Amino acid sequence: MVGHFQEFEDEYLEMMYEFHEAEPGGVVRTGDLAAKLSVSPASATEMVQRLATRGFLEYIPYKGARLTSQGLTHGQKMKRRHRLAEVLLDMLPYDGNPHETACRLEHAIDDDMEVALSRLITEDTLDPSGRTIPEPTADILARLQTGQMNHSLGDMDVGAAGRLSMLLLPAHELATLNKHGFAVGARLHRTTNGFTLENGWTAQLSDTAMQSVFVEIETPSV
Repeated sequence: MVGHFQEFEDEYLEMMYEFHEAEPGGVVRTGDLAAKLSVSPASATEMVQRLATRGFLEYIPYKGARLTSQGLTHGQKMKRRHRLAEVLLDMLPYDGNPHETACRLEHAIDDDMEVALSRLITEDTLDPSGRTIPEPTADILARLQTGQMNHSLGDMDVGAAGRLSMLLLPAHELATLNKHGFAVGARLHRTTNGFTLENGWTAQLSDTAMQSVFVEIETPSV
């Protein structure tokens, strides 16, 4: 039950962050929050007051609530994890409801998983609905700055070289590629005809596949 209750709190703070995205620092009426979460106004008021006592919200009687700095950090983290989950599902690809599935996945994403997912995107990456991915919180940013960022093969320029770091492809496609040495750790460079491995084999991938294969770029394009 504790885990489920924590998820309820996360959902409230995540929704408060959505309101913050539209109006930074604005006061959110409890009725508006309840409508967005499909709960009763009484339930929303109770949760808002509970979160206020824990320092996540500033509750203003008869007006509503706004995020504190602590609440903003938590809401930002949860919204980021939700949209990272949607990006991952879009890469697979996933035939179910990505929003509903991401709502479940976000609660299972810990700091280590958030760092791993963060290496799959760039600063310009949008979620499947075209919304921006919230910036990483300070703790995650510090970890990201210590490691090599990944890029999709589609982002590599002709002449760039690097090492394969992740392949999010169907098993039968992976098996075919692996036979030629196209696997995690392999070094390759992009040519006008595709991606050539050090063993001389050249892979020609579809645009969709290139967005699901990631590389740590070692040299700039020429």
